Amino acid sequence: MDPAKCTGHGICESIADEVFEVQDDGTVVIHDAERPEADRSRMQQAVTQCPVAALTLTD
Repeated sequence: MDPAKCTGHGICESIADEVFEVQDDGTVVIHDAERPEADRSRMQQAVTQCPVAALTLTD
């Protein structure tokens, strides 16, 4: 995640709330960056839906 790009829209949290959490101040926290493969499709969707391209998915 690029915190300089993130504007706290919360789309990532709405897609994968067990991974992303938008704090009261608008910052996003990523819970356990090492996720099981079963979470990959929702995480990829959050990456592609981020309106400011603040998220990336790495292997």
